[in-house]
Amino acid sequence: MDSMHQYRLVILLAYLLVQCITYWLELLNLGHMKKHRGDIPPEFEGYTDAGTLSKSVAYTTDKTRLEMIESAMGSAVMLVFIFGGLLDRYAAWISSMQLSFVMSGTAFFLILSYISMLLSIPFSLYGTFRIENRYGFNTMTLRLWVSDLIKSAILSSLLIGALTAAGLWIVQASPQHWWLYAWGFFLGFSLLLMYVSPYIIEPLFNTFTPLEKEGLEEKIRKTMTKAGIRISRAMKVDASRRSQHTNAYFTGIGKVKRIVMYDTLLEKMNDEEIMAVLAHEIGHWKKHHILKRIIAVETIALFGMYISFLVLQGNMLAELFALQNGTFYSKVVLLSFIGGIITFPLTGLSNYISRQHEKEADRVSVELTADSESMATSLIKLSKDNLSNLHPHSWYAAFHYSHPPVTERIREIRSIETTAEQTIVQGQ
Repeated sequence: MDSMHQYRLVILLAYLLVQCITYWLELLNLGHMKKHRGDIPPEFEGYTDAGTLSKSVAYTTDKTRLEMIESAMGSAVMLVFIFGGLLDRYAAWISSMQLSFVMSGTAFFLILSYISMLLSIPFSLYGTFRIENRYGFNTMTLRLWVSDLIKSAILSSLLIGALTAAGLWIVQASPQHWWLYAWGFFLGFSLLLMYVSPYIIEPLFNTFTPLEKEGLEEKIRKTMTKAGIRISRAMKVDASRRSQHTNAYFTGIGKVKRIVMYDTLLEKMNDEEIMAVLAHEIGHWKKHHILKRIIAVETIALFGMYISFLVLQGNMLAELFALQNGTFYSKVVLLSFIGGIITFPLTGLSNYISRQHEKEADRVSVELTADSESMATSLIKLSKDNLSNLHPHSWYAAFHYSHPPVTERIREIRSIETTAEQTIVQGQ
Protein backbone atom coordinates (compact mmCIF):
# COMPACT_ATOMS: atom_id res chain seq x y z
CA MET A 1 0.00 0.00 0.00
CA ASP A 2 1.60 3.30 -1.11
CA SER A 3 1.75 6.28 1.24
CA MET A 4 -0.86 8.31 -0.68
CA HIS A 5 -3.33 5.44 -0.42
CA GLN A 6 -2.67 5.27 3.31
CA TYR A 7 -3.27 9.00 3.74
CA ARG A 8 -6.46 8.72 1.69
CA LEU A 9 -7.65 5.92 3.96
CA VAL A 10 -6.91 8.02 7.05
CA ILE A 11 -8.99 10.89 5.63
CA LEU A 12 -11.86 8.52 4.86
CA LEU A 13 -11.76 7.05 8.38
CA ALA A 14 -11.61 10.56 9.89
CA TYR A 15 -14.70 11.57 7.92
CA LEU A 16 -16.55 8.43 9.01
CA LEU A 17 -15.55 9.12 12.62
CA VAL A 18 -16.99 12.63 12.41
CA GLN A 19 -20.24 11.23 11.00
CA CYS A 20 -20.41 8.54 13.69
CA ILE A 21 -19.94 11.14 16.44
CA THR A 22 -22.68 13.26 14.88
CA TYR A 23 -25.17 10.38 14.69
CA TRP A 24 -24.21 9.15 18.16
CA LEU A 25 -24.97 12.55 19.64
CA GLU A 26 -28.34 12.60 17.86
CA LEU A 27 -29.26 9.15 19.19
CA LEU A 28 -27.99 10.05 22.66
CA ASN A 29 -30.22 13.11 22.64
CA LEU A 30 -33.27 11.16 21.47
CA GLY A 31 -32.72 8.50 24.11
CA HIS A 32 -32.40 11.06 26.90
CA MET A 33 -35.51 12.90 25.73
CA LYS A 34 -37.58 9.70 25.61
CA LYS A 35 -36.32 8.66 29.04
CA HIS A 36 -37.75 11.89 30.51
CA ARG A 37 -40.81 12.14 28.26
CA GLY A 38 -43.14 12.07 31.25
CA ASP A 39 -41.22 14.60 33.36
CA ILE A 40 -42.56 18.15 33.23
CA PRO A 41 -39.71 20.53 34.20
CA PRO A 42 -40.49 22.72 37.25
CA GLU A 43 -40.20 25.82 35.02
CA PHE A 44 -43.08 24.54 32.87
CA GLU A 45 -45.45 23.37 35.59
CA GLY A 46 -48.83 24.98 35.04
CA TYR A 47 -47.90 25.90 31.46
CA THR A 48 -47.78 22.52 29.74
CA ASP A 49 -49.13 19.01 30.24
CA ALA A 50 -48.15 15.42 29.58
CA GLY A 51 -49.94 15.40 26.23
CA THR A 52 -48.04 18.41 24.91
CA LEU A 53 -44.76 17.03 26.24
CA SER A 54 -45.39 13.70 24.53
CA LYS A 55 -46.22 15.53 21.30
CA SER A 56 -42.94 17.46 21.47
CA VAL A 57 -41.02 14.19 21.92
CA ALA A 58 -42.70 12.71 18.85
CA TYR A 59 -42.08 15.87 16.80
CA THR A 60 -38.39 16.05 17.73
CA THR A 61 -38.00 12.34 16.99
CA ASP A 62 -39.58 12.61 13.55
CA LYS A 63 -37.52 15.66 12.61
CA THR A 64 -34.27 14.12 13.83
CA ARG A 65 -34.84 10.88 11.95
CA LEU A 66 -35.49 12.75 8.72
CA GLU A 67 -32.38 14.89 9.24
CA MET A 68 -30.26 11.80 9.92
CA ILE A 69 -31.52 10.05 6.79
CA GLU A 70 -30.85 13.15 4.69
CA SER A 71 -27.40 13.51 6.23
CA ALA A 72 -26.57 9.83 5.64
CA MET A 73 -27.64 10.07 2.00
CA GLY A 74 -25.64 13.26 1.52
CA SER A 75 -22.58 11.63 3.07
CA ALA A 76 -22.94 8.56 0.84
CA VAL A 77 -23.19 10.73 -2.28
CA MET A 78 -20.18 12.76 -1.15
CA LEU A 79 -18.04 9.67 -0.56
CA VAL A 80 -18.96 8.12 -3.91
CA PHE A 81 -18.29 11.43 -5.64
CA ILE A 82 -14.84 11.89 -4.07
CA PHE A 83 -13.59 8.35 -3.51
CA GLY A 84 -15.46 6.62 -6.35
CA GLY A 85 -13.87 8.55 -9.18
CA LEU A 86 -16.90 10.72 -10.08
CA LEU A 87 -15.11 13.95 -9.18
CA ASP A 88 -12.33 13.12 -11.64
CA ARG A 89 -14.82 12.33 -14.41
CA TYR A 90 -16.86 15.44 -13.67
CA ALA A 91 -13.76 17.64 -13.80
CA ALA A 92 -12.77 16.03 -17.11
CA TRP A 93 -16.24 16.68 -18.53
CA ILE A 94 -16.11 20.36 -17.53
CA SER A 95 -12.61 20.65 -19.04
CA SER A 96 -13.84 19.12 -22.31
CA MET A 97 -16.09 22.16 -22.82
CA GLN A 98 -12.90 24.22 -23.34
CA LEU A 99 -14.26 27.26 -21.59
CA SER A 100 -12.16 29.95 -19.96
CA PHE A 101 -10.81 29.44 -16.43
CA VAL A 102 -13.51 31.65 -14.93
CA MET A 103 -16.38 30.23 -16.98
CA SER A 104 -15.31 26.63 -16.37
CA GLY A 105 -15.16 27.15 -12.63
CA THR A 106 -18.50 28.96 -12.54
CA ALA A 107 -20.17 26.11 -14.44
CA PHE A 108 -18.40 23.56 -12.22
CA PHE A 109 -19.78 24.97 -8.96
CA LEU A 110 -23.18 26.00 -10.29
CA ILE A 111 -23.96 22.49 -11.52
CA LEU A 112 -22.89 21.04 -8.18
CA SER A 113 -25.22 23.47 -6.41
CA TYR A 114 -28.12 22.36 -8.62
CA ILE A 115 -27.43 18.69 -7.87
CA SER A 116 -27.37 19.45 -4.15
CA MET A 117 -30.67 21.33 -4.43
CA LEU A 118 -32.32 18.46 -6.35
CA LEU A 119 -31.19 15.92 -3.75
CA SER A 120 -32.70 18.03 -0.95
CA ILE A 121 -36.13 18.41 -2.59
CA PRO A 122 -37.67 15.07 -1.44
CA PHE A 123 -36.63 15.73 2.15
CA SER A 124 -37.98 19.28 2.07
CA LEU A 125 -41.30 18.05 0.69
CA TYR A 126 -41.62 15.29 3.28
CA GLY A 127 -40.58 17.55 6.12
CA THR A 128 -42.98 20.31 5.12
CA PHE A 129 -46.06 18.40 3.99
CA ARG A 130 -45.83 15.31 6.20
CA ILE A 131 -44.02 16.12 9.45
CA GLU A 132 -44.96 19.80 9.77
CA ASN A 133 -48.53 18.97 8.70
CA ARG A 134 -48.77 16.12 11.17
CA TYR A 135 -48.03 18.44 14.09
CA GLY A 136 -50.16 21.35 12.91
CA PHE A 137 -47.35 23.71 11.90
CA ASN A 138 -47.47 23.83 8.12
CA THR A 139 -49.66 26.46 6.45
CA MET A 140 -47.79 26.46 3.14
CA THR A 141 -49.49 25.43 -0.07
CA LEU A 142 -47.67 23.39 -2.70
CA ARG A 143 -47.86 26.38 -5.01
CA LEU A 144 -46.11 28.61 -2.47
CA TRP A 145 -43.50 25.91 -1.83
CA VAL A 146 -42.74 25.69 -5.56
CA SER A 147 -42.63 29.48 -5.80
CA ASP A 148 -40.12 29.63 -2.93
CA LEU A 149 -38.04 26.91 -4.58
CA ILE A 150 -37.89 28.76 -7.88
CA LYS A 151 -37.03 32.07 -6.22
CA SER A 152 -34.33 30.39 -4.11
CA ALA A 153 -32.88 28.64 -7.17
CA ILE A 154 -32.71 31.89 -9.15
CA LEU A 155 -31.27 33.83 -6.22
CA SER A 156 -28.65 31.19 -5.40
CA SER A 157 -27.70 30.93 -9.10
CA LEU A 158 -27.09 34.67 -9.24
CA LEU A 159 -25.15 34.78 -5.98
CA ILE A 160 -23.10 31.60 -6.53
CA GLY A 161 -22.45 32.52 -10.15
CA ALA A 162 -21.36 36.07 -9.37
CA LEU A 163 -19.25 35.16 -6.33
CA THR A 164 -17.57 32.21 -8.05
CA ALA A 165 -16.80 34.20 -11.19
CA ALA A 166 -15.41 37.12 -9.17
CA GLY A 167 -13.37 34.83 -6.92
CA LEU A 168 -11.86 32.93 -9.85
CA TRP A 169 -11.10 36.17 -11.67
CA ILE A 170 -9.14 37.31 -8.59
CA VAL A 171 -7.25 33.98 -8.54
CA GLN A 172 -6.36 34.39 -12.21
CA ALA A 173 -5.45 38.07 -11.92
CA SER A 174 -3.24 37.70 -8.85
CA PRO A 175 -1.81 34.18 -8.54
CA GLN A 176 0.38 35.07 -5.53
CA HIS A 177 -1.96 37.27 -3.49
CA TRP A 178 -5.44 36.05 -4.44
CA TRP A 179 -6.02 34.68 -0.93
CA LEU A 180 -5.90 38.20 0.55
CA TYR A 181 -7.85 39.93 -2.21
CA ALA A 182 -10.48 37.18 -2.31
CA TRP A 183 -10.89 37.39 1.46
CA GLY A 184 -11.37 41.15 1.25
CA PHE A 185 -13.86 40.79 -1.60
CA PHE A 186 -15.98 38.16 0.19
CA LEU A 187 -15.91 40.22 3.40
CA GLY A 188 -17.10 43.31 1.55
CA PHE A 189 -19.78 41.36 -0.26
CA SER A 190 -21.11 39.77 2.94
CA LEU A 191 -21.35 43.19 4.59
CA LEU A 192 -23.13 44.57 1.52
CA LEU A 193 -25.52 41.62 1.60
CA MET A 194 -26.32 42.30 5.26
CA TYR A 195 -27.10 45.89 4.31
CA VAL A 196 -29.31 45.23 1.27
CA SER A 197 -30.95 41.99 2.39
CA PRO A 198 -33.72 43.64 4.46
CA TYR A 199 -34.79 45.71 1.44
CA ILE A 200 -34.06 43.45 -1.54
CA ILE A 201 -33.83 39.76 -0.60
CA GLU A 202 -36.11 39.25 2.41
CA PRO A 203 -39.13 40.97 0.76
CA LEU A 204 -38.92 38.41 -2.07
CA PHE A 205 -40.28 35.80 0.33
CA ASN A 206 -42.22 37.73 2.97
CA THR A 207 -44.17 40.92 3.56
CA PHE A 208 -42.86 43.20 6.32
CA THR A 209 -45.05 45.79 8.04
CA PRO A 210 -44.52 48.03 11.10
CA LEU A 211 -45.78 46.74 14.44
CA GLU A 212 -49.30 48.05 14.82
CA LYS A 213 -50.41 46.94 18.29
CA GLU A 214 -51.89 49.90 20.15
CA GLY A 215 -49.47 51.47 22.60
CA LEU A 216 -46.64 49.13 21.61
CA GLU A 217 -44.81 51.64 19.42
CA GLU A 218 -44.40 54.06 22.34
CA LYS A 219 -43.06 51.29 24.58
CA ILE A 220 -40.60 50.29 21.87
CA ARG A 221 -39.41 53.88 21.47
CA LYS A 222 -38.83 54.27 25.23
CA THR A 223 -36.96 50.98 25.45
CA MET A 224 -34.69 51.88 22.55
CA THR A 225 -34.00 55.30 24.07
CA LYS A 226 -33.17 53.65 27.40
CA ALA A 227 -30.80 51.26 25.61
CA GLY A 228 -29.08 54.20 23.92
CA ILE A 229 -29.29 52.76 20.42
CA ARG A 230 -31.19 53.46 17.24
CA ILE A 231 -32.92 50.72 15.30
CA SER A 232 -34.45 51.76 11.98
CA ARG A 233 -37.69 49.98 12.85
CA ALA A 234 -39.36 47.01 14.52
CA MET A 235 -41.25 44.99 11.94
CA LYS A 236 -43.84 42.24 11.72
CA VAL A 237 -43.37 39.49 9.13
CA ASP A 238 -46.17 37.36 7.70
CA ALA A 239 -44.59 34.06 8.77
CA SER A 240 -48.05 32.50 9.17
CA ARG A 241 -48.22 32.11 5.37
CA ARG A 242 -45.78 29.24 5.73
CA SER A 243 -45.82 28.01 9.31
CA GLN A 244 -47.32 28.36 12.78
CA HIS A 245 -43.85 28.41 14.35
CA THR A 246 -43.04 31.51 16.39
CA ASN A 247 -39.78 33.45 16.45
CA ALA A 248 -38.04 36.83 16.33
CA TYR A 249 -34.69 37.89 14.93
CA PHE A 250 -32.32 40.77 14.33
CA THR A 251 -31.36 41.70 10.76
CA GLY A 252 -29.35 44.28 8.87
CA ILE A 253 -26.46 46.55 9.88
CA GLY A 254 -25.90 50.28 10.11
CA LYS A 255 -28.92 52.41 9.33
CA VAL A 256 -30.97 49.46 8.06
CA LYS A 257 -30.76 47.33 11.21
CA ARG A 258 -34.14 46.23 12.45
CA ILE A 259 -35.90 43.72 14.68
CA VAL A 260 -38.36 41.37 13.03
CA MET A 261 -41.10 39.49 14.85
CA TYR A 262 -43.26 36.71 13.44
CA ASP A 263 -46.94 37.58 13.27
CA THR A 264 -47.59 34.22 14.97
CA LEU A 265 -45.52 35.38 17.95
CA LEU A 266 -47.35 38.69 18.20
CA GLU A 267 -50.70 36.90 18.29
CA LYS A 268 -49.74 34.64 21.18
CA MET A 269 -47.89 37.03 23.50
CA ASN A 270 -48.97 40.00 25.56
CA ASP A 271 -47.28 43.39 25.31
CA GLU A 272 -44.91 42.76 28.20
CA GLU A 273 -43.69 39.50 26.68
CA ILE A 274 -43.31 41.12 23.27
CA MET A 275 -41.23 43.89 24.82
CA ALA A 276 -39.08 41.30 26.62
CA VAL A 277 -38.36 39.50 23.34
CA LEU A 278 -37.67 42.80 21.59
CA ALA A 279 -35.37 43.90 24.42
CA HIS A 280 -33.48 40.61 24.08
CA GLU A 281 -32.83 41.34 20.40
CA ILE A 282 -31.76 44.88 21.33
CA GLY A 283 -29.34 43.24 23.76
CA HIS A 284 -27.52 41.53 20.91
CA TRP A 285 -26.85 44.88 19.26
CA LYS A 286 -26.02 46.68 22.51
CA LYS A 287 -23.43 44.00 23.34
CA HIS A 288 -22.01 44.12 19.78
CA HIS A 289 -22.59 40.39 19.29
CA ILE A 290 -22.97 40.71 15.52
CA LEU A 291 -19.74 42.69 15.22
CA LYS A 292 -17.87 40.24 17.47
CA ARG A 293 -19.06 37.28 15.41
CA ILE A 294 -18.08 38.98 12.15
CA ILE A 295 -14.60 39.67 13.51
CA ALA A 296 -14.17 36.09 14.77
CA VAL A 297 -15.48 34.48 11.58
CA GLU A 298 -13.47 36.71 9.28
CA THR A 299 -10.26 36.18 11.27
CA ILE A 300 -10.67 32.43 10.87
CA ALA A 301 -11.62 32.94 7.21
CA LEU A 302 -8.44 34.95 6.56
CA PHE A 303 -6.32 32.21 8.10
CA GLY A 304 -8.26 29.60 6.12
CA MET A 305 -7.75 31.52 2.88
CA TYR A 306 -4.00 31.61 3.40
CA ILE A 307 -3.82 27.90 4.20
CA SER A 308 -5.94 27.22 1.12
CA PHE A 309 -3.54 29.26 -1.00
CA LEU A 310 -0.57 27.22 0.25
CA VAL A 311 -2.30 23.88 -0.31
CA LEU A 312 -3.74 24.73 -3.73
CA GLN A 313 -0.41 25.96 -5.07
CA GLY A 314 0.90 22.46 -5.57
CA ASN A 315 -0.57 19.22 -6.84
CA MET A 316 -0.63 17.45 -3.48
CA LEU A 317 -4.44 17.10 -3.32
CA ALA A 318 -4.69 15.71 -6.83
CA GLU A 319 -1.99 13.13 -6.06
CA LEU A 320 -3.52 12.32 -2.68
CA PHE A 321 -6.89 11.46 -4.26
CA ALA A 322 -5.39 10.01 -7.44
CA LEU A 323 -7.03 12.58 -9.75
CA GLN A 324 -6.10 12.51 -13.40
CA ASN A 325 -7.81 15.87 -13.93
CA GLY A 326 -6.50 17.84 -10.97
CA THR A 327 -8.14 21.13 -11.89
CA PHE A 328 -8.19 24.07 -9.50
CA TYR A 329 -11.93 23.56 -8.98
CA SER A 330 -11.67 19.86 -8.12
CA LYS A 331 -8.89 20.64 -5.65
CA VAL A 332 -11.13 23.26 -4.01
CA VAL A 333 -13.80 20.55 -3.52
CA LEU A 334 -11.24 18.22 -1.91
CA LEU A 335 -9.91 21.00 0.29
CA SER A 336 -13.45 21.84 1.41
CA PHE A 337 -14.05 18.16 2.22
CA ILE A 338 -10.90 17.92 4.37
CA GLY A 339 -11.59 21.33 5.91
CA GLY A 340 -14.99 20.14 7.08
CA ILE A 341 -13.32 17.32 9.00
CA ILE A 342 -10.66 19.54 10.56
CA THR A 343 -13.08 22.30 11.61
CA PHE A 344 -15.69 19.92 13.04
CA PRO A 345 -14.71 20.71 16.68
CA LEU A 346 -15.21 24.44 15.98
CA THR A 347 -18.97 23.80 15.85
CA GLY A 348 -19.00 23.20 19.59
CA LEU A 349 -16.82 26.24 20.28
CA SER A 350 -18.95 28.50 18.06
CA ASN A 351 -22.15 27.38 19.77
CA TYR A 352 -20.60 27.86 23.23
CA ILE A 353 -19.81 31.48 22.36
CA SER A 354 -23.32 31.92 20.94
CA ARG A 355 -24.84 30.62 24.19
CA GLN A 356 -22.85 33.17 26.16
CA HIS A 357 -24.16 35.89 23.87
CA GLU A 358 -27.73 34.71 24.43
CA LYS A 359 -27.23 34.88 28.19
CA GLU A 360 -25.91 38.43 27.88
CA ALA A 361 -28.88 39.42 25.73
CA ASP A 362 -31.27 37.89 28.28
CA ARG A 363 -29.67 39.96 31.03
CA VAL A 364 -29.99 43.14 28.94
CA SER A 365 -33.66 42.32 28.37
CA VAL A 366 -34.32 42.06 32.10
CA GLU A 367 -32.35 45.25 32.80
CA LEU A 368 -34.22 47.23 30.13
CA THR A 369 -37.70 46.01 31.03
CA ALA A 370 -37.18 45.42 34.78
CA ASP A 371 -39.37 42.37 34.20
CA SER A 372 -37.69 38.96 34.34
CA GLU A 373 -40.99 37.06 34.50
CA SER A 374 -42.22 38.30 31.13
CA MET A 375 -38.97 37.17 29.52
CA ALA A 376 -39.34 33.79 31.22
CA THR A 377 -42.96 33.31 30.15
CA SER A 378 -42.15 34.40 26.59
CA LEU A 379 -39.59 31.59 26.41
CA ILE A 380 -42.09 29.15 27.87
CA LYS A 381 -44.63 30.11 25.19
CA LEU A 382 -42.01 29.93 22.43
CA SER A 383 -40.94 26.47 23.55
CA LYS A 384 -44.47 25.20 23.96
CA ASP A 385 -45.71 26.63 20.65
CA ASN A 386 -42.70 25.22 18.76
CA LEU A 387 -42.81 21.83 20.53
CA SER A 388 -39.21 22.26 21.63
CA ASN A 389 -37.30 19.48 23.35
CA LEU A 390 -37.42 20.26 27.08
CA HIS A 391 -34.96 17.47 27.97
CA PRO A 392 -31.92 17.70 25.68
CA HIS A 393 -28.88 15.66 26.63
CA SER A 394 -26.20 17.91 28.10
CA TRP A 395 -23.51 16.70 25.66
CA TYR A 396 -25.77 17.25 22.67
CA ALA A 397 -26.73 20.72 23.89
CA ALA A 398 -23.10 21.60 24.58
CA PHE A 399 -22.11 20.78 21.01
CA HIS A 400 -25.18 21.70 18.93
CA TYR A 401 -27.22 24.32 20.83
CA SER A 402 -26.66 27.95 19.87
CA HIS A 403 -29.00 28.92 22.75
CA PRO A 404 -28.87 27.55 26.29
CA PRO A 405 -31.44 24.79 26.99
CA VAL A 406 -34.69 26.61 27.72
CA THR A 407 -35.12 25.35 31.30
CA GLU A 408 -31.60 26.47 32.19
CA ARG A 409 -32.24 29.80 30.49
CA ILE A 410 -35.46 30.43 32.41
CA ARG A 411 -33.78 29.63 35.74
CA GLU A 412 -30.97 32.10 35.01
CA ILE A 413 -33.39 34.81 33.90
CA ARG A 414 -35.44 34.50 37.07
CA SER A 415 -32.27 34.58 39.17
CA ILE A 416 -31.33 37.98 37.70
CA GLU A 417 -34.26 39.67 39.46
CA THR A 418 -33.55 37.75 42.67
CA THR A 419 -29.94 38.92 42.63
CA ALA A 420 -31.03 42.51 42.04
CA GLU A 421 -33.49 42.35 44.92
CA GLN A 422 -30.83 40.95 47.25
CA THR A 423 -28.49 43.78 46.27
CA ILE A 424 -31.14 46.37 47.07
CA VAL A 425 -31.89 44.77 50.45
CA GLN A 426 -28.20 44.62 51.34
CA GLY A 427 -27.81 48.27 50.28
CA GLN A 428 -30.64 49.31 52.60
